[in-house]
Amino acid sequence: MIDNFTYNTPTKLIFGKGVIKDLPKVLAGFGKNVLLTYGGGSIKKMGLYDKVKSLLKGFNIVELSGIEPNPKYDPSVITGAKLCKENNIDVILAVGGGSVLDCSKAISVCAKFSGEGWDLISGKVKAKESIPIVDIITLAATGSEYDMGCVISNTAINDKRGYLDELMFPAVSFLDPEYTYSVSKWQTACGTADAMNHVLEQFFATPNSQFNDGVMISALKSLMANVKVALDKPDDYSARSELMYICTLACNGIMSNGAGYSGWPMHSIEHALSAYFDITHGAGLAIITPRWMKEILSEKTVERFTTLGTLLFGFDKTLSDMEMAGKVINAFYDFFESIGIPMHLGALGVKEDKIEEMADHILANDSTNEPYMFAPLDKPALIRILKASM
Repeated sequence: MIDNFTYNTPTKLIFGKGVIKDLPKVLAGFGKNVLLTYGGGSIKKMGLYDKVKSLLKGFNIVELSGIEPNPKYDPSVITGAKLCKENNIDVILAVGGGSVLDCSKAISVCAKFSGEGWDLISGKVKAKESIPIVDIITLAATGSEYDMGCVISNTAINDKRGYLDELMFPAVSFLDPEYTYSVSKWQTACGTADAMNHVLEQFFATPNSQFNDGVMISALKSLMANVKVALDKPDDYSARSELMYICTLACNGIMSNGAGYSGWPMHSIEHALSAYFDITHGAGLAIITPRWMKEILSEKTVERFTTLGTLLFGFDKTLSDMEMAGKVINAFYDFFESIGIPMHLGALGVKEDKIEEMADHILANDSTNEPYMFAPLDKPALIRILKASM
């Protein structure tokens, strides 16, 4: 069944080899004053920084560098908003992965707000305007280039928030798969795990439809096949292009239009993990995924597992539903492990003595126990998932 929905994605995607040649024309439509945001220098190593600067000789460029994975409210968002205000920035150009873009999205609204920016990010206040964003993505992972969300960490209070606002849709996203050739095996694997989890968060919902299921299963198949190719041959354009395109589509809602809402519980759990221990987001999701699946498996949810078992993995249809579900859970665990992700949180530095505190944090700030969710999780369930993941 396809239920009622409203869908709007105003972002213009420009995809393919050499597409940033159009960057000057695109930026000129917004103005001359540009805030260029990027991370730790990888764009300089690959030559993209110099390419961008050469294309933008006629623009006034202010730079914000050093944006970290799990982007921080302080200093990056605060500093970026200050630079925008001081330099009358017309457009933000984010060059890098999802963390750079997420940070830029938060900057875009905070720069137009006179109060404390965290009040916007934490949902206390609604933004009224933003600075337009253009991005050049260099990592296939978050899908931030095609959605209205960002995730920002506030280390002062051990908080990590997912923030949604239509004002944060990028105006234009440039997607050249060749810029992902230099991405490390670790980040390639974790980015794919992130996108897979985006799909799974939407798949585990009711109502659902054959069409939605087919789109999501096709996406999972492609991600799982092409990440193996990219890990073996980093400059395989076919593999990198499929990874990049699917990652872009996986988080903007198009795969679950008309379906139910799961509540995205695995992301809620991982946000707490990253807030407390600053771990790589995709790795945390990969570790949580099979443990969450095991926790929520029941007669009510088993149909979602059997659909994955038959259509994604091709398991024997004569298996009982619960046998099929068990094989699906094990298959995801084995897959994530096969692409180089250690499947225990302890290996990433997570400490068990923080589990109860994290469970309380999840329920207080990113609730997983609402009745409308596909499989609500109370505090004991969260603790079981986290302990099983250690």
